[in-house]
Amino acid sequence: MRVDGREIPVQGSLLQPLRRRTNDQLRVVLAALCMGAVIATSLITRGRWEAVENSVSDLIGVASPEVSTRIYLLYGAAIVILPFAILVGLVLGRRWKLLAGYATAGLLAVVALSITGTGVSAPKWHLDLDGHLDTFVSQFLDDPRWIAMLAAMLTVSGPWLPARWRRIWWLLLLAFVPIHLFVSAVVPARSMLGLTAGWLIGALVVLFVGTPALEVPVDLAVRILGRRGLRVDALSVLSPTGSGPLVLAADCSPGWRKVDLGVDLRKAGADDAVILELFGPHQRSEGALRQLWHWLTFRSSETPAPYASLRRAVEHRALMSTAVARMGLSSSLAVAVSPLERGWMLYAHSVPAGTPLEQAEPEHLEAAWSGLRILHANQVAHGDLRPDNLRISGDRVHFEGFAHAEVGASDAQLESDIAQLLLTTGARFGAEPSVRAALATLGEDAVLAASGRLTKSAMPKRLRRVLPDADELMSATRHQVRTQTDSEVIKTEQVTRFSRNQIIQLVLLIGLVYVAYPFVSQVPAFLTELKTANWWWALFGLVVSVSKYIGTAVALWACASESVRLKNLVIMQFANTFAATTTPAGVGGLALSVRFLQHNGLGGVRATAAVALQQTVQVVTHIGLLILFSIAAGRSADLSGFIPNATVIYLVVGVLLGVVGAFMIVPRLRRWLIDELRPQIADVSTELLDLARDPGRFLLIVGGCAGTTLGAALALWASVEAFGGEVGFVTVTIVTMIGGTLASAAPTPGGVGAVEAALIGGLAAFGVPAAVAVPSVLLYRVLTCWLPVFAGWPILRWMQKTDLI
Repeated sequence: MRVDGREIPVQGSLLQPLRRRTNDQLRVVLAALCMGAVIATSLITRGRWEAVENSVSDLIGVASPEVSTRIYLLYGAAIVILPFAILVGLVLGRRWKLLAGYATAGLLAVVALSITGTGVSAPKWHLDLDGHLDTFVSQFLDDPRWIAMLAAMLTVSGPWLPARWRRIWWLLLLAFVPIHLFVSAVVPARSMLGLTAGWLIGALVVLFVGTPALEVPVDLAVRILGRRGLRVDALSVLSPTGSGPLVLAADCSPGWRKVDLGVDLRKAGADDAVILELFGPHQRSEGALRQLWHWLTFRSSETPAPYASLRRAVEHRALMSTAVARMGLSSSLAVAVSPLERGWMLYAHSVPAGTPLEQAEPEHLEAAWSGLRILHANQVAHGDLRPDNLRISGDRVHFEGFAHAEVGASDAQLESDIAQLLLTTGARFGAEPSVRAALATLGEDAVLAASGRLTKSAMPKRLRRVLPDADELMSATRHQVRTQTDSEVIKTEQVTRFSRNQIIQLVLLIGLVYVAYPFVSQVPAFLTELKTANWWWALFGLVVSVSKYIGTAVALWACASESVRLKNLVIMQFANTFAATTTPAGVGGLALSVRFLQHNGLGGVRATAAVALQQTVQVVTHIGLLILFSIAAGRSADLSGFIPNATVIYLVVGVLLGVVGAFMIVPRLRRWLIDELRPQIADVSTELLDLARDPGRFLLIVGGCAGTTLGAALALWASVEAFGGEVGFVTVTIVTMIGGTLASAAPTPGGVGAVEAALIGGLAAFGVPAAVAVPSVLLYRVLTCWLPVFAGWPILRWMQKTDLI
């Protein structure tokens, strides 16, 4: 790199990686959303687009035919000239690489809009001016390919144009909509599609071609350092531009430390190098998105005030570094802060003094907590206490990296600092000495309050990512805090706007509305049929349906080695019905069962094994009862509706073979199978062997599982009898088991729709008229699904409040 006649070598790449070009990625996302909106709108308003356009045009189209024609010709001429004007500007500016992207974007836009159902329809533009001028202009204005080409070309070249001209060109292009309406014409729907498609194609090309934001003004940064009296002789890239800034080390001529910077850099341990941190427009966009995400997800007390601009954020970091340096706790000193060209910002500081925390000795542990105590005494929160930001200098610990530091910090920010330092020092020195040093320095109250933040949601991801086994470290640190403070419970601090339980409840409620909507539409007809029902049979069906929950509770109680209260397990089954009905394949019910067992004293592995054992025995019992009752039925029935055709069977087998092949070939899946699934299978196998040696427990589990299946069958049989159906209990049991088995594969929450269809089809296969089968199945679903679901919601809330789950 040549700066002011001097050649300065640069080691490393200054180019930003593709995945970190936030501005360009946002442009692609916005263009795709706009294109999707146009397509969706055109599909929804198909057949009415022109009617709406004509109505609007009649309202605002006030120009006379002569004036309309003149405006149309002038605008059309400007649109025809626009791509050539931009092309001339690129050629005169000698931007040859951009010229290739410009041409590529235009060509791709034309080709994309030329594809039709019958092939590729080439544009038929001509420059014949012998006819009417309005006809010549309309071939461009009314052709979506021309609009798409202009949008794509302008998107590619726009970032390189002066801001004033860029705005003019875009206003000119977007004016084709009001111009069409003003002259009482109709805006073709494909023209709007061409505009958004061209924008999307141009945005994709920009993603690879780049914008001026990719050109790092390092030469200007060198000149600014020169004005500070620092002569840069060489540059080395320490960290490429990514989520953070571009970091370079500038080797300066000996003696630069004699420059009056307001501080004694020699005493600070600075060498003949300066660290340059360059923040670009992409970091500005990513920072704005991060601030928005934190504002949406975290409470206001957990989020500092947002910065108005990138410049204010960088200046804040430099000022915080200077303030902490006044306390004698900063490992580096600010050298220069300055805006650069093309939206870049420069922050230069001395090389951090001291050695990293990884090289610290045990005696430095108290120094780290003493330094944090001094910061907090001055009401300063660091906010980013990763190991890299703590430096050992002599017998003191200094701090580095003040991007998240705050002066006048709140109690929440100070507590977050303590929790972060507990993890950082715990990873280096161990949880026990770290907690002991924190208690000795800050006191029991401060450490206890901060320990509530030792959670995954409260600790920043940037910290958890650099610490080995962060989750285990947080658990060990909380345990040490409880042990050393003789505290039974550490109250978890909620830092997010919505807790996990609130989010789960919201999802479950949305799922309940989704699955209940089809049933609500059938309520009027069902209420009419209920007038003819025998309510004694309905009451009997309600009573016997409770045996489902008692049977499931007894089976799970025996699988858990009778280590939980059976009463609470029975109550939990109603909440389980709500969770299982509002999630696909009943996964919510299984998760709730595991969580209940964990909260009642079982470990995670033991609770999972108990639920897996109960489900395994349930499946085996279900199949055994199906075979037994099929033999007892002693008749043939038309069950062809239950049997899938050969194509479906082949498809299912092919998918299963593909899944098996994926687990055999993909290393990550194979490791998961070996490390995660195989131990659980081994635990279930061990439980089954132990179960075979304990007949009493075995009978409890099998009896409970059988009660679950037979309780559902009794409820359906009672529902059929309530509407005067004549069918045996054995037949209804077969229908219940076959229908339930087929419907269990349905992706809908609670099997809604699939269960009803399977049971109605099963009853019809055994000769039950549709006039009886339909209301009987609906009554059965009310007794066994909807009543427990609506009772399960308050029960679930009660169990959460009483800490049962």
